[in-house]
Amino acid sequence: MATGNAEPYGREGLALDEARQRILDALKARPTRLTTVTPELMPLRDALGRVLADAVKAPADVPGFRASIMDGYALGQDCQPNAGDSWTLVGRSAPADPYQQTLHRGEAIRILTGAPLPQGAAWVLPQELIANQNGTIRLVKDASSNPWIRPTDEECSQGSLLLASGDRLGVADIGRASSCGISHVKVQRRPRIGLLVTGDELVSPGEERSNGAIWESNSTLIRGMLERLGYPAVDCRLVADECQLLKQAILDLAASCDVIVSTGGVSAGDSDWIRPLMQDLGQVEFWKLFLKPGRPFAFGWFGDAVPFFGLPGNPVAATVTALQLLWPALQILEGQSSPELLPRMPVRLATPYRRKPGRPELARASLDCSPDGQLLARIDGSQASSRIGSLQNADLLVEIPADSGPLDIGQQVWAQLLRRRIL
Repeated sequence: MATGNAEPYGREGLALDEARQRILDALKARPTRLTTVTPELMPLRDALGRVLADAVKAPADVPGFRASIMDGYALGQDCQPNAGDSWTLVGRSAPADPYQQTLHRGEAIRILTGAPLPQGAAWVLPQELIANQNGTIRLVKDASSNPWIRPTDEECSQGSLLLASGDRLGVADIGRASSCGISHVKVQRRPRIGLLVTGDELVSPGEERSNGAIWESNSTLIRGMLERLGYPAVDCRLVADECQLLKQAILDLAASCDVIVSTGGVSAGDSDWIRPLMQDLGQVEFWKLFLKPGRPFAFGWFGDAVPFFGLPGNPVAATVTALQLLWPALQILEGQSSPELLPRMPVRLATPYRRKPGRPELARASLDCSPDGQLLARIDGSQASSRIGSLQNADLLVEIPADSGPLDIGQQVWAQLLRRRIL
């Protein structure tokens, strides 16, 4: 099959933003196995984190009746009351026991928060403004112009759009949809991900290490990150750097997965077989990033419809490139309208950072706050791409431009926030 132009960018590689756009454009332009998958109908309560296949519209007005915002008294009049006005109490309205009769001018009922207003009522007074004497209530001081009434369609009106096709459902989304009477939604199927971890030197945790061997962590690191991001369906294989073994593992994964992700084997060493296999079995769209960590990265296709992401072998570089490039791609594959990226914010450095101009860098850092309220970034002392400890307490990825030299305390930089929202 065609190999494409695997190295059009010289020794420096492709800039991160351009690489991301190349990937997203390719996924939007080319059919994948997920393109024709039938959406799933599921209970709303089970759909948290899923992407909507169809828009959701309100089946009715919500709340569907006028309701009191306060504990107080509903008045049988349609103009603003004044201090000294009085009304005769004729009943009571509670949320589960509404007053059923029409309220006439000069009449009032006791009403609780959330209770429906009866016919004829157009004003509610908070109980703090009322004196109640022997069944007659009196307004003791002027009230505000707020009638303290929740309109029939305050939350939504019948037929209004609650959620659009391509939206990813958050906690607040399913809460609002539930309050509007939605019980089931149609969602897109999540991508099935095949994870291929390569390396002759790798052994599974718990196994005895021979000289030069290291315990493998990419399977747990990348799988855990994908699960946290909402992609639990991962078939993971640990394979040695042998061409035929890797080829068979790729063919096996391609038979059952929508996406293949590998760690290691995409550089230019004698045992780096992933990129040649991509060229043999599919197409390489591009190779190599202008980024630290994460230079050895490849994107392409196995066959005609299975996208492939070749991540670096070093754990930190694999994690950073997965967040920057794989995560947005998975969102598009799942049918999300536009991909969510890590939020960016300006921070000031709480520690100096020594470096030479070269590649742009994403440095791991913790987030702090100064006594005067400034957000501070403390860059971890060791930024080696093999050192997972730099991720352990990281709240931020500090963006350092390619032409930047040493950074001083107090210098303002942009950073990407790693912690995600709850709602």
